Amino acid sequence: MNFSDAFSWVNISFLLEGLWVTLKVTGITILLSLLLGTFLGVIRYLKLPFVAKGVGLVVDTIRNLPLLLIIFFTYFALPQIGLRLNIFWAAVAAMTIFESCMISEIIRGGMNAVPKGQMEAGLSTGFTRGQVIILIILPQAIRSMLPSIVSQLIALIKDTSLATVISLPELTHNARIIYGQETSYVIPIFVAMTFLYWITCFLLSRLAKRLKFAG
Repeated sequence: MNFSDAFSWVNISFLLEGLWVTLKVTGITILLSLLLGTFLGVIRYLKLPFVAKGVGLVVDTIRNLPLLLIIFFTYFALPQIGLRLNIFWAAVAAMTIFESCMISEIIRGGMNAVPKGQMEAGLSTGFTRGQVIILIILPQAIRSMLPSIVSQLIALIKDTSLATVISLPELTHNARIIYGQETSYVIPIFVAMTFLYWITCFLLSRLAKRLKFAG
């Protein structure tokens, strides 16, 4: 083990470049999956005829597939039908599809925990169903949903490492390149990776707690 050489500025900067890609993929995926997941969760909550069952079938199917398989599909299979994505957007698409389905179940569960009378009370005041969902149901459900959503998003940060199989230059991919060139760097680089993943997930969890108490 050679910590001093392993932690040279060249290696650390290369790891930070990988972390930046990890954060970009994570940030875009979080935004897209929260929007799509909320939409899917609301559809299932409203139990729209035919649509809710179709959405439920798709969501349950994707939730039971390995994320790695979805990554392979977006990068290798979609080009076969004329939809070619570069490595970055293939990873974002795969993770958005997977995370949206996971988050949709959290959203639906949180909304179902709100007393049914809230919907009836909102409708009786003249609100539309959409207004009741946005102004009454979702705000009440957020507190119960937040811990589960944060846990899912923290898992997403770690799951970005799976995209190394399609050579996305994220943190794990760059770390493999470093210790692949010098085997004595394996443990030091693993220590650095551990710290970078930990601090990122820790800061996200702290931010979520601040938002929870502020809400």
